[in-house]
Amino acid sequence: MRLNKFMATCGVASRRACDDIIESGRVRINAVVVKKMGIQVDPSSDIVAVDGKAIRMKGYFDYIMLYKPTGYITTASDPQGRRTVLDLLPKTDKRLFPIGRLDYNTSGLLLLTNDGDLAQKLTHPSFEFGKTYVAIVEGDINEPELVKLRTGVDIGGFITSNAQAIVLKKYDSQSEVQLTIHEGKNRQVRRMFEALNMKVKSLKRIAVGKLNLDGLKEGQHRTLTEKEVKYLKDI
Repeated sequence: MRLNKFMATCGVASRRACDDIIESGRVRINAVVVKKMGIQVDPSSDIVAVDGKAIRMKGYFDYIMLYKPTGYITTASDPQGRRTVLDLLPKTDKRLFPIGRLDYNTSGLLLLTNDGDLAQKLTHPSFEFGKTYVAIVEGDINEPELVKLRTGVDIGGFITSNAQAIVLKKYDSQSEVQLTIHEGKNRQVRRMFEALNMKVKSLKRIAVGKLNLDGLKEGQHRTLTEKEVKYLKDI
């Protein structure tokens, strides 16, 4: 897309006025000042700034919530030919990618976007963001074990931070536990139960922060509302 058209679409000014702004040296692309007319930009990857402030096309970014089933991997493609979460979405020219991961055998809420800034923010190790899971585990979990989940367990060189853990149901040989964590270590929930010598039979993520799966069936997706996007950006 031509730079002046991109700027006009972002609401900077008319195309003719944008040409004047470019010529005056007030525009940078990927931190480099440009004065050339007719230069092309890629809205999905180039960072355009006017007077030091980054600009974006309204409505360009997509924010999707997906109810991931088991049996799909959380990547854009797979060399082994396995199904990916993008197979569950309509085809698009936009480069959507998952925010975080869910294991192949884990179902539940997954966010996808082409907004790299937001994805980086929500997945950065220093950013604590509540993620809530429901796990069916073998055995009868007791209060001391719940306390360990809440106060931190060693999952192999890493002690988990404080979590929320409650028992939803108990069956003859298994327990249904709701667990909210604030980190995103690989297979963290499964490893936390393994540290208690408890095997996870099924695992589903039911919420990310205040966002939940209400209204979605397994395999379905929807676009986040403007309010939901603002919530994620304001965290």
